[in-house]
Amino acid sequence: MDYEEYRRFDAVGLAELVARGEVSASELLELAIARAEAVHPRLNLYALPMHDIARKRAAAELSGPFAGVPFLIKDLGQDYQGLPTGSGSRSLRGHRAAEHAVVVQRWLDAGLVIFGKTTTPEFGTKAVTESLATGPTRNPWNLDHTPGGSSGGTAAAVAAGVVPVAGASDGGGSIRIPAACCGLFGLKPGRGVVPAGPLRAESFHGAATDGVISRTVRDSAAMLDVLTAKPDLAGPYLSARPEDSYLNLAAREPGKLRIGFTTRSPIDGPVDAEAVAAVEHAAKVLAELGHEVEPAEPGINGNQLAEDFLAAWCANAAFIMAQIGGPKSGYELDTHLLAAAAWGRRAPEQVATLARWHVHARALAAFHERYDLLLTPTLARPPVRVGELDTPPAVRALGEILLRLKMVGVFSRTKAWRDQVVANLAPVPYTQLANITGRPAMSVPLHQTARGLPLGVQFVGGLGAEPTLLALASQLEAHQPWADRRPTAV
Repeated sequence: MDYEEYRRFDAVGLAELVARGEVSASELLELAIARAEAVHPRLNLYALPMHDIARKRAAAELSGPFAGVPFLIKDLGQDYQGLPTGSGSRSLRGHRAAEHAVVVQRWLDAGLVIFGKTTTPEFGTKAVTESLATGPTRNPWNLDHTPGGSSGGTAAAVAAGVVPVAGASDGGGSIRIPAACCGLFGLKPGRGVVPAGPLRAESFHGAATDGVISRTVRDSAAMLDVLTAKPDLAGPYLSARPEDSYLNLAAREPGKLRIGFTTRSPIDGPVDAEAVAAVEHAAKVLAELGHEVEPAEPGINGNQLAEDFLAAWCANAAFIMAQIGGPKSGYELDTHLLAAAAWGRRAPEQVATLARWHVHARALAAFHERYDLLLTPTLARPPVRVGELDTPPAVRALGEILLRLKMVGVFSRTKAWRDQVVANLAPVPYTQLANITGRPAMSVPLHQTARGLPLGVQFVGGLGAEPTLLALASQLEAHQPWADRRPTAV
């Protein structure tokens, strides 16, 4: 098998070839490694190569639904025993995982051959993958632009044809945003569906979850079967499994769905004409497929939801830094500022924030009583340029001075800092709703801009709507195939 043949298969297809003895795990691994090494200098997708470990594993006898298929995991939360989990931060360079994360163990049990960890921004806190620890990761469609974040290294690797599917995670859009930026499919499962252990029962109050980014819908469906193969008895929820496998459910017709759509930014920010066009095109395709589509949106105060997301996001940054400890110089300034904003809040305010999460969930549930799905842009604009969302030099200088004076908490309450936070959220205002409410959501690559950049659309479902989302995605994929699209920059 040569690389061009390898690139034509998804992970399910590669596993079938291995099972029939038409190709070996070692052959597939070497093709994947060679491709990664060819594109990494331009994309910066590796946080940690694991080639020696992978070669030993590929030479062993493997079993499982993905036996012998090359795979990458994200360098955030997806611990591999004995190896560093850097989380995009210089503060964790010496940290080594004591055991596998549950999701990593399940991927290994499925027979996957993990040969590296992909880049992420520090602690996954940004919608771009740019960190001082690893540098910026770039979009295979245009090297001047971001692949999104925080699973940007994963999306870059999948789009560039290194692997057909790879590990990702999503706490505010970090599966869907990179998928939208790179022309890929990304499903964020609902709260509690995928186990978060063993170090925690749930991540970010249940708003964050592990998953994958893939070229094909069936790969994401089959991977969800792997990740949910058995209940997580240490978790806070016992999620109901569907009556059939996600892989089989994804292959079914979705039936006639009622879908409400909106292009309005929930934080009243600008929405690029390309993002509007992406949703309008999706709505037209859905109508052609027989679905009922009309303008509608949940009765949610989007600005309040954004504040409630950001307040918890800042608190999570403070929690991570407190857990790690160590020299303050190991953290990026922006992370310091996020954490400082949390330290300035009183405990009752934080409890009130989380209580409002449930108010938002009820409002979205009321929407789903009328509509099966909500359709929005995944991004409010095409993928931003690398470095475009950097904190401005003047703001950085002031922040660094106040950090040295131990007065950074003051700065985190200034208009300059608040304006910067809003500026970073403005391109990605749609994705946090599904995290706060714990609902499943997906980004589907149905649009490409006039400049050739991918721009996905988002569908948000109600509780347990993963089968509906996957079935609809399969229908859209059959109607407008995307898996064979090739990036133009690598």
